[in-house]
Amino acid sequence: MADKPVVIGVAGGTGSGKTTVTRSIYQHFVDKTILMIEQDYYYKDQSHLPLKERLNTNYDHPLAFDNDLLLEHLNDLIDRKPVKKPVYDYKLHTRSDEVVHVEPKDVIILEGILVLEDQRLRDMMDIKVFVDTDADIRIIRRMMRDIKERGRSIESVIEQYENVVRPMHLQFVEPTKRYADIIIPEGGQNLVAIDLMTTKVRSILEERSIM
Repeated sequence: MADKPVVIGVAGGTGSGKTTVTRSIYQHFVDKTILMIEQDYYYKDQSHLPLKERLNTNYDHPLAFDNDLLLEHLNDLIDRKPVKKPVYDYKLHTRSDEVVHVEPKDVIILEGILVLEDQRLRDMMDIKVFVDTDADIRIIRRMMRDIKERGRSIESVIEQYENVVRPMHLQFVEPTKRYADIIIPEGGQNLVAIDLMTTKVRSILEERSIM
């Protein structure tokens, strides 16, 4: 397929700097069409469960994600078809009725903690990236985000990190590093790695006669 979009997977632990890396890639391709698909949008719908049960959702486990829908949407975008991306309501702990219309682009960045965990997703990627950041930096970033954006207490963030986030990271996220084509230490601060990666993307685009 001559005009197949370039698909980039960007994985890494919570607070690793995945979003910063994704934005850095985006800025390198302001002259081309590019879109970002966040795995967080594809948490499973839990509207069939009472709110009390939803509160116990482990969002750091692979089973929390609706990868079947994500795969369907990626296939559509690769085939140059638009999709309706779901929106997750973190207050109600289930999928919102709202959707986001997404048009196909030349470059697709799939970003999330576990985008490299599912082989079906990996097989769709041209470039697989793992953002590798020290645990102490990641927990500080997560704490600041959850307190500021989600109104949580320091105690609740630490408890969740110790009981859920860290064990899930060690069991499911960290092992996916072995699938990465590029490992970026310290996330968006590593400009050399980002430049090398974007150069590779441009090379693929040229080979496919998109540019």
